[in-house]
Amino acid sequence: MTDFSCVITGGGETEGAGGADALRASVASVLGQSLQGCEALVVLASGAGAATRTAARALADSAPGRVRLVHADPAARTTGALRNAGLDAATGRYVLVLTPGERLHRHACRNLWQAGERSRADLVAGRWSRTADEGGKEQEPPWQDELFARSRTVTRFAEAPGLVVRDALVTGFCLRREAVRRHGLRYEEDLAHGEILFGPLAAAAVGRITLVRRLIVTGRAVPDRARDLTALVEAHRRVANTLDAHGLPELREERELAFARDHLVPLARSFPRLPAARRTRTAATAARVLTAPVPQGLPPLERVAVTLLARGDAEGVLAAAYALSRPATICAPLTTGPDGRVCWGGEGGEGSAGGSAAVDVTELGHQYRVFGEARLMNRLTRCTAEEGRLLLAGRLVLPPHTGPGPDTPLTATLEFRARGGARAVAFPVTELRHDGNGITWGARADVTRLLRPLGVRDTAWDARLIVEADGELGRVRSVSDLFGPQDLVEGAVRFAARPRLGRLTGETWEPYITLKDHLALRLTARRRPARTAHRLVRYATHFRPARKAKLLVRALRKRLDRYRSRSFKASLYNTWLTRLPVRRGSVVFESHMGRCYGDSPRALHEEIRRQGLKLRPTWSYDTSPAGFPDDARLVRRWSWRYVWALARAEYWVDNQGFPQNLRKPARTTYLQTWHGSAYKRMGFDERRVQLQNAPQRDRLQQAVHRFDHFLVRSEHDVVTLAHAYRLPEDRLLRTGYPRNDALIAERTRAETEGRLPRPPLAGELGIDDHKKVVLYAPTFRGGPAGGKQARRRLLLDVREFAERFGDTYTLLVRAHYLEAARLPVCPPGTVIDVSRHHDVSEILALADVLVTDYSSIMFDFALLDRPVVLYAPDLDAYAAERGSYFDLRESAPGPVTATQEELFAELAELKKSDTRHAAQRASFAEKFGVYDQGDAARQVVAAVFSRQGAGQGARRGARRGARRGARRGVRHTTDHDRGAGR
Repeated sequence: MTDFSCVITGGGETEGAGGADALRASVASVLGQSLQGCEALVVLASGAGAATRTAARALADSAPGRVRLVHADPAARTTGALRNAGLDAATGRYVLVLTPGERLHRHACRNLWQAGERSRADLVAGRWSRTADEGGKEQEPPWQDELFARSRTVTRFAEAPGLVVRDALVTGFCLRREAVRRHGLRYEEDLAHGEILFGPLAAAAVGRITLVRRLIVTGRAVPDRARDLTALVEAHRRVANTLDAHGLPELREERELAFARDHLVPLARSFPRLPAARRTRTAATAARVLTAPVPQGLPPLERVAVTLLARGDAEGVLAAAYALSRPATICAPLTTGPDGRVCWGGEGGEGSAGGSAAVDVTELGHQYRVFGEARLMNRLTRCTAEEGRLLLAGRLVLPPHTGPGPDTPLTATLEFRARGGARAVAFPVTELRHDGNGITWGARADVTRLLRPLGVRDTAWDARLIVEADGELGRVRSVSDLFGPQDLVEGAVRFAARPRLGRLTGETWEPYITLKDHLALRLTARRRPARTAHRLVRYATHFRPARKAKLLVRALRKRLDRYRSRSFKASLYNTWLTRLPVRRGSVVFESHMGRCYGDSPRALHEEIRRQGLKLRPTWSYDTSPAGFPDDARLVRRWSWRYVWALARAEYWVDNQGFPQNLRKPARTTYLQTWHGSAYKRMGFDERRVQLQNAPQRDRLQQAVHRFDHFLVRSEHDVVTLAHAYRLPEDRLLRTGYPRNDALIAERTRAETEGRLPRPPLAGELGIDDHKKVVLYAPTFRGGPAGGKQARRRLLLDVREFAERFGDTYTLLVRAHYLEAARLPVCPPGTVIDVSRHHDVSEILALADVLVTDYSSIMFDFALLDRPVVLYAPDLDAYAAERGSYFDLRESAPGPVTATQEELFAELAELKKSDTRHAAQRASFAEKFGVYDQGDAARQVVAAVFSRQGAGQGARRGARRGARRGARRGVRHTTDHDRGAGR
């Protein structure tokens, strides 16, 4: 008896044109297993093609001991019947079934066998991947990450619901042969996709099930959902009935939702690539077989697509498919109900079938977009040739709440723009008509005469329509691409082309639909002279001397890239540039690794400028110099000018850390202002750092040892940050943070003059005076900094906030500088993203309320004596994972909420909450900001940039801070259970 019998069918109703090659690939993967006791059991249908029969016999002859050929009974014609024949003929301890073309990972059988023997499970399942595109790229379904996050054994399939909620057991699993026979497990022979049903039936019948993290099967084909929709729905329905039979209606609901997302939504997405006749047939089939209600858990656009698919509305599904690929585009007429809810389609609307009930899409925010700013679907309805000219016609969707009225004069232009270039050619639109909920247009373009490309590097031209109308603020312009299905321009729609470099570069214009579903023109070579010229050019650029020249150019570029690399710059800097003499009076400022002009470095720069000190400031920026001061020299981070400025600078000033691999010159003074007090553990107190190897910890220690001065704002910073980064006492400046001087000044102004008028920033953001301002500033939740900003979904549902409090509050969202927030469209004036604003102190001065979680921004905002509400739904998990210096619930400056409803309740009763936590907030500010007295910038400038010596100034600042702390009764503690941080 072998360890594994791998059943592979040959022939059957699903065999394609490449059945023989697929069979060879599957058998080869079995023979290549690191577990030697594996046999390939090839079950050959009586109606298998000649190529498949020949391949099966050749495989059996090549490995007689490991490839067994089984001729199925002539009555066994379906794939399910062939697989059952394989189960009957199997002799291995475990049985695994492969669809032709699926390949086992080299160690798949070994991993499954070891897991089964160790756990004594009857079913062992692992990951599988499928071919995602024509290039053969493999992709795992994203839901497998959670299901197979860790290897585990369950005693009942309901303990791992993903096995039956998703199509997890279509492949990549094995069964004990004895369990197969004991439970009488069989494939349904009347079901085309019987593997969808067989896996859940097996999981429900057997006892122990083991899940392994390893990849088991690759090369699974994506089903043709348009062709096999009936079979897929029937298999899904039988699985759902099985869940009902086991008393699991909640899993059936999850299964219905998963089936819609995994099969019906991808089917709708494929509509632009289907011919018109097939779209109609598929929609008709869907209307016949999709009888269950549409799951309510779907996002709005997916719900629209599935609803229209179930109605059999082919044109509506096509519009929904366009919307799925571009959610910000209005792809169909919208209707607004008496309650203000916005619906897709509706009575008599396009995208609905026979006036059927509309689908609510209010949360997409289309009702807040206006003509000129909104992206509108411009559906191409005609693309033909007439008398040598290109005839185009289409319809631009207009939402009812915006856009020009029926009597508004309109002008339109059809424009072709060179892809990747600035050249554009415009054609007049001859037909333009407003038809109620859209604009119908038509144009005749003489592309042969007017569209004259160069012929090289401008061979593709994208089409778009420009519509202009009179608005309240003047002329409004709307630009839209021309969208159409792939089969709209198929045929002989071609035009002569006249490139400026001659017709040898191409002589034919050919319209086509791009992969993004919009119309474009491409210059092609169809006649012999141009084709010959193209072949000669290709030969000249691909024969041996040309290939050698390309390799030489590539090597030179690689060498130049090396000279521009950070590692080379760091090496040259540390070896040579640090030997250069210091330029007296030069200061390099950097804030948050060059991402903004703000924080304490900005406050120090402005204080130096106010005092008129003879210093030469240089600011580094990361991507764009916009917003940085004009009176300073600007250098891009990690440019040659940047490392040169650091090497020659007398002072370094930043709040985060200059690159770790750049040494500080011996005659340079490094002022580290830091960016916030610590709640979560930092530096060498952080578990992630403690788990690093010795060289990594040494690099961090060397980077911290560059600091000559380190600002602290309380003794809490001394026992947390200073201890975490192993900073000696003589490097600490007890002055407070210069960035907080503005907050102290704002609090004084508000107490003496009142809150109004608000700072100028309120007018720039368009905030009404009668609304209170809530700032939501969550902490950084990613790993170590590096690379592009990560876009993360906020824990707070800002759309729900806008619906509840939009009339009384304006929500400002400030993402961490290493992250970017993804915000939905909300009513104007309710939610504003201020993440790109340079200086957070200006935003804090504007805010009436702060909502945060663990960010150090709460320590600064407490100085304003304004309400702070902490929204920390994952407080316990976060504190356990990252570690903290104190109990946030005991020491917070305001209420700590764990759910969104609790947060909203606090905001609804803000005055009561403010009064209830006033003393707690004052104590918090006194404890964590004792050295913030409004003169930190002046103190630091005097201590660090004084010509009488930075050392004496530092000692004076330290003595002054110690005396101030003593007067206020500050207790110097060394325990780590107090603090907060970013």
